[in-house]
Amino acid sequence: CFRRYLLMSLTSCLFWNTFSFSAAVDSKPNILLFLADDLGIGDIGCYGNNSIRTPNIDHLAREGVKLTQHIAAASLCTPSRAAFLTGRYPIRSGMASSNRYRALQWNAGSGGLPANETTFARLLQQQGYTTGLIGKWHQGVNCESFSDHCHHPLNHGFDYFYGMPLTLRNNCQKNNPPDLDAALQAKLWLYSQIITLAVLTLTAGKLTGLISTRWKIIVCVTLVDGLFFISWYSSYGFVQYWNCILMRNHDVTEQPMNLERTAFLMLKEAISFIKRNKHGPFLLFVSFLHVHTPLFTTAKFLGKSHHGLYGDNVEEMDWMVGKILDLLDKEGLKNHTFTYFASDHGGHLEAQNGSAQLGGWNGIYKGGKGMGGWEGGIRVPGIFRWPGVLPAGTVIDEPTSLMDIYPTVVHLAGGILPHDRVIDGRNLMPLLQGRAQKSDHEFLFHYCGSYLHAVRWHQKDSGAIWKAHFVTPVFHPPGAGACYGKKNCPCFGEGVTHHDPPLLFDLSRDPSEAKPLSADTEPLFDTVIGKIGRAIEEHRRTLTPVPEQLSVYNVVWKPWLQPCCGTFPFCWCDKEGDSTQIL
Repeated sequence: CFRRYLLMSLTSCLFWNTFSFSAAVDSKPNILLFLADDLGIGDIGCYGNNSIRTPNIDHLAREGVKLTQHIAAASLCTPSRAAFLTGRYPIRSGMASSNRYRALQWNAGSGGLPANETTFARLLQQQGYTTGLIGKWHQGVNCESFSDHCHHPLNHGFDYFYGMPLTLRNNCQKNNPPDLDAALQAKLWLYSQIITLAVLTLTAGKLTGLISTRWKIIVCVTLVDGLFFISWYSSYGFVQYWNCILMRNHDVTEQPMNLERTAFLMLKEAISFIKRNKHGPFLLFVSFLHVHTPLFTTAKFLGKSHHGLYGDNVEEMDWMVGKILDLLDKEGLKNHTFTYFASDHGGHLEAQNGSAQLGGWNGIYKGGKGMGGWEGGIRVPGIFRWPGVLPAGTVIDEPTSLMDIYPTVVHLAGGILPHDRVIDGRNLMPLLQGRAQKSDHEFLFHYCGSYLHAVRWHQKDSGAIWKAHFVTPVFHPPGAGACYGKKNCPCFGEGVTHHDPPLLFDLSRDPSEAKPLSADTEPLFDTVIGKIGRAIEEHRRTLTPVPEQLSVYNVVWKPWLQPCCGTFPFCWCDKEGDSTQIL
């Protein structure tokens, strides 16, 4: 009798636990996605940093699942975020560049995420979710006119948008050296000076009789000089007004933006969105402007870290994460919210001001932002929390991708993935819950722009993670680990080295990519290279030609596409008022 009673009790307990677990999974959770900008994997305490305090992000990791091999699909903002939003390699959507412009440069460019791409926000919207984006977009705004909003977040499945349609730049902060096409601006200014000097020389020679030329020629050269100067200075001379703006839905609210209150405004908007939609379900994508240069940090956090201005900026972002997580607790939403934290790519090693480092730390991993193949540019933090559904304190070493968020959240929302296109991401729930021990990814392809630089092979039967580099950037100075003196390492041309045979590493034994293998040192060398070569051929057969959104024409500034809160070119407004005293 006792055995029968015990068996019935265990069966009943198992039934109710399974029932409650299934009910939790089957219901539509709120989805909260945090994405940092340019944050290195080594900048967070739970990934080994002991000089920058990130208690809120660390607490998130302790209460959930931490991924140690979470990989961005690109090492720069625009293509990485396009892949994150669509679950597809950026080369499939035209968001991978074959020229030196690998990210969108202007609000008034015509390139951006194509309207025929289906974001996870669109699919969740169709499942009854209220969708919001707070922060950085960097996927374009307009196509043919200043008000068509073809690339705008509201045209890609978001019900609400508040934030920056482009990205932060040094130009957004007064007295900072410009970083938008700085070398080109210097050349244009030099050319303008040369033409002006020629005009002055001709005029002086004519007046003194030393040069015999017609006044018409001098007037024509003067007009050409004036038109040349106006043509480039009308864009580069007013970057702060053209690019550094805030929008609420389709309306410009600050032009130029006031950086002193931007962090507070972003936090206020995120909190307001959650409060408005607490009865859910909602999707909130908090796309931080932190920790991209110029690292503007409010006075409350200046000088508080042990890692200079960069550390101050990281700690301010962590505080913002904590405020939003506290609200979930307060509103009773914590256990019904699937929360995710990551960075769009690795830290920016070349971001410096003299001897001060303004970019992130990528831990033990080689390289950084802008480097398509090296781990430091693409390996990022990946943290998930869903109390009662995901096991707390779990660490997973399997290869995963930012593209996996797409099928994961669509699955949680009860949606169906598009059948008319290739989706490169994989649903992470079996792995996160412990129902699967291996990642669904066998191969991951690492692009730099539209150029394939490296390929990762997850050999599941042995546990090896092979990685072959076909192209690597030339570091400057040699051995420095970055391209100092340049904004980013190039993807092609004289600034890269092609490898035949490719450089091969086993990341399971050498995660720092310090010791390349060869046929002499690795018996499986030829087998691995052959397997990866065949995978590349199969991958390329799945690619179809699409318009390049980052072509030079699509990237350049077009005044007729400029978002403006006044009458162009008199674009200035401040519709926020004094919004600093909010928390």
